[in-house]
Amino acid sequence: MSTIALHADLSPSQAHRYLASLIAAGMVRQEIRSGLYDLDSGAIRIGLSALTRLDLFAMADQTFSAFARETGRTCLIAVWGTAGPTIVRWFPGYPPVITSLAIGSTLPLRHSATGHVFLAFGDPGSVALHAEATGRDDAEEEMIRARVRRTLSARVAGDLIPGLRAMSVPVFDLQGRLSLVATALATSAFDPAEDEATTAALITACRSLTQALGGPWPAGETEAPPKAPRGEDRPPGRRRAASRADGR
Repeated sequence: MSTIALHADLSPSQAHRYLASLIAAGMVRQEIRSGLYDLDSGAIRIGLSALTRLDLFAMADQTFSAFARETGRTCLIAVWGTAGPTIVRWFPGYPPVITSLAIGSTLPLRHSATGHVFLAFGDPGSVALHAEATGRDDAEEEMIRARVRRTLSARVAGDLIPGLRAMSVPVFDLQGRLSLVATALATSAFDPAEDEATTAALITACRSLTQALGGPWPAGETEAPPKAPRGEDRPPGRRRAASRADGR
């Protein structure tokens, strides 16, 4: 009780009265042997009820629209669909990215940053079936998984669409399952030197959303996202104009 009083900034007598009331209401229980306090069934029911009210996409919309405003980077959200990673949200940045990608587009596992995150954290059975159907390379996939799980992010430059750079980060649910993947896009209008800071900002946003959903954030070397391979990021500095990224 003294520890609870200390952390709650209460006197021991106040803490005792509050705890007695919470125990009577079925919100807190005291272990008989240890004397320690824990949540009781009433608090658990309230917590579960609150979780059922969480709207993943409403929370994601708020998180990543703010990310796009603050960073200027176009941001998309993808979930696992029947055809693999599928774009379900698009938040334009400034300057906007003009590309053939849009809501409803599907992304490849091995040639997109979004796909790399699904390879690393997606449902193993679903990912394996999709990889078998679309062509797989076990050695490359294992390297991708190891890199993404280590850094909690994926970055590609020009692998999917020439001139388009992408940075992707996972969001997890209460049970630690992959809920969605957020991806920031950049064309030659953005300085590649800014990509590491953008990736770090995206990791912060995704970690905050994961925690808001009650999910665990895995350990990883998130302080230093991987640099894109040399020779892939050669575009000039950011220009204040829209830039086409699909070669059209």
